[in-house]
Amino acid sequence: MSQQLYFLCTGNSCRSQMAEGFAQALAPTDWTIASAGVETHGLNPLAVKAMAEIGIDISQHTSKLIDTAYLNSSDVVVTLCGDARDKCPMTPPTVERRHWPLRDPAQATGDEAAQLVVFRQVRDEIKDRVSALIQELS
Repeated sequence: MSQQLYFLCTGNSCRSQMAEGFAQALAPTDWTIASAGVETHGLNPLAVKAMAEIGIDISQHTSKLIDTAYLNSSDVVVTLCGDARDKCPMTPPTVERRHWPLRDPAQATGDEAAQLVVFRQVRDEIKDRVSALIQELS
């Protein structure tokens, strides 16, 4: 059964972008998938790099604000941080809301190699969660 998924985080720069990339790669082709943020922070280059390492290209994604019409017509909305969960607009009862409290890799410190370690950890957790979600909804 076709599904419409929406992945939300604060700035639509890392977590929600990676989730969208995994869902587009793993979900049936008739599913509609998007991501957005309560703000736009631009696409984080380390998120692009971490995804490219495993063969998923999100380099053409853009940081987008929440689209209320898309939000309200989604089957499942997943917030990937507390800020998005708290600030996400109300949705009709037909929209299933889920929350994945994931660490923000953009807050990682150190040199690029150290930051990439965190991006990879978060990426891998997102992959596991997106895979499980797709299996559950299929």
